[in-house]
Amino acid sequence: MLRMMLRPRWVLALIAALGIAAGFALLAQWQVDRAVEQATVVERPTEDVRPFGDVVRPDGPTEQAATGQRVSVTGTIVPGDTVLVQGRLNDGVPGWWVVAHLEVTDAAPGGLPVALGWTADEETARAALAEVDQAAASGGEVEVVGRFLPSEAPVAPDEAEDPQSMTTVAVAHLINVWADYDDRPVYFGYVTATDPVAGLEAIHSPPPLQESELNWLNVFYAVEWVVFAGFAVFLWYRLVKDAVQREREEAELAAEAEATAAAAPADAARD
Repeated sequence: MLRMMLRPRWVLALIAALGIAAGFALLAQWQVDRAVEQATVVERPTEDVRPFGDVVRPDGPTEQAATGQRVSVTGTIVPGDTVLVQGRLNDGVPGWWVVAHLEVTDAAPGGLPVALGWTADEETARAALAEVDQAAASGGEVEVVGRFLPSEAPVAPDEAEDPQSMTTVAVAHLINVWADYDDRPVYFGYVTATDPVAGLEAIHSPPPLQESELNWLNVFYAVEWVVFAGFAVFLWYRLVKDAVQREREEAELAAEAEATAAAAPADAARD
């Protein structure tokens, strides 16, 4: 097999096969480059503060375009509906969120949870909760600027914990906690305030990662060209193997013919 491969004819054939394979590899690289160049980067101006009413509607799912968007919303905080959400991480440190019930007034009316700040100390969190409810008793409007995020799933507390404790900002849970809340509209998401209330720290709420989508058709074509490149080398190997097999068969036939010719005179002499 090796002697057949080293014959000039097959060495030239190998060079031609490698040249074809290299051409296919270049085409595969070109297709990959095209896929990367044409990758659609989903860019959203999440850091531009937009009016809340332009981003979200009540009683509907949170659209992808609204997730992580910074918004400005005005409304009145409902006293008595402020809750604590425990186990919230701020730069890796567990603590408490103070989450108020805001009735939106500058967009479609509806209840909206607003996370007003974070603290690692429960006593500080409860003091901030009391201050929020006390300030809300006046009924004045407040403006909150922050990042809008979709509602989280409710999580049942452990048996040893307070059955009313919360670890997630779940709208489905909150509307059952808010006093006298009936079938009024509600926003299925919440806002993390950029500026915390007194006594609390700002909630770490980074912008969402920008997504990119490859052109998978170009990637598929690149894979095809790689397969073609491999097939070019495989075809050369197969042709060499067939040539070796053909020569072997021809040699066997020639040996059989010589043996038959050598045996003929002996048979004639016996006769």
